[in-house]
Amino acid sequence: MFDELMEEVNIEQYLKKLPVYKVGRIRYNPVNMLKTVLFGFMQEGYISLRGLEDNCRVNIRFMYLMDHEKPTYRTFGYFINEILADSIEVIFNDINKVIFKRNHVDLNHIYIDGSKFEANANKYTWVWKKATERSRYRLYKKITALLEEINTGLAWSGIQIQTNTEYTPEQLKETLARCKSLWNLNESRFVSGRGHHKSAQQRRYEQLKSFTEKLEEYVQKILICGEERNSYSKTDHDATFMRLKRDYMGNDQLLPAYNVQFGIADEYIAVADVNRYRSDMDCFVPLMEQFKKIYGFYPKYPIADTGYGSYNNYLYCQEHGMKST
Repeated sequence: MFDELMEEVNIEQYLKKLPVYKVGRIRYNPVNMLKTVLFGFMQEGYISLRGLEDNCRVNIRFMYLMDHEKPTYRTFGYFINEILADSIEVIFNDINKVIFKRNHVDLNHIYIDGSKFEANANKYTWVWKKATERSRYRLYKKITALLEEINTGLAWSGIQIQTNTEYTPEQLKETLARCKSLWNLNESRFVSGRGHHKSAQQRRYEQLKSFTEKLEEYVQKILICGEERNSYSKTDHDATFMRLKRDYMGNDQLLPAYNVQFGIADEYIAVADVNRYRSDMDCFVPLMEQFKKIYGFYPKYPIADTGYGSYNNYLYCQEHGMKST
């Protein structure tokens, strides 16, 4: 039954990026590979690469789908990461359309819910946007004090560097180049270490350079956070620190996670979306836009709990012909 359903999807359209090899063994049938991978995840929910390899050797259903060929776990890994990675969402949507057409699924009634899943990221590599902004403003004051000190040293020349309440890395780089030219500095001749005395010009130049690098770091961190969130993980920039239902650490600690949302129609997953928002309230509009992108219309009755209720969401439903329930 699974094999017949997949034949209706025309899965060969997802396998156009296959590289052409003129030497080596004959390629495994990519259509059978795709069927086997999808069947493995359908059966197990999650299946490892070695699990796929083992099933192709001992499970008659997998042997049937692979036409008795026995790919290794490395072959499955390459196929998933290099061939399927870019089209897996399209495959999901096309399979859904075939199922919905067969079973006459009602897409006007969508039941929405979600959950937060911990990301595969280090728990202690957080970056907090507000803390970064406070550090940036403290750095502005240090830069101003340093520039005033530099202006005092340049009083003899009549040249003054303008000070501000805020700075950009580009401005500081221009100031660095200007100071380097005025003081005739050569970085290759800078002294360091015990027993060497740094000149006042070298010391100020190096300090301003370190401030510039630190400001670039703060600006980059704030850009990664963006306007819609207040934190991210250094080892996974897309993960946001959230409070999860399962507090296995027992200290109410925020953990890097994703907010995964689903829209269910007649017990089938019609739409899925992965967000970086901590609140379900902020996930409603992106999920509905994802639904519109896939099916070309908005559901008439999006049904969700009170966690999704907000003035903006009710207004959004009204503007797009949806009845909020």
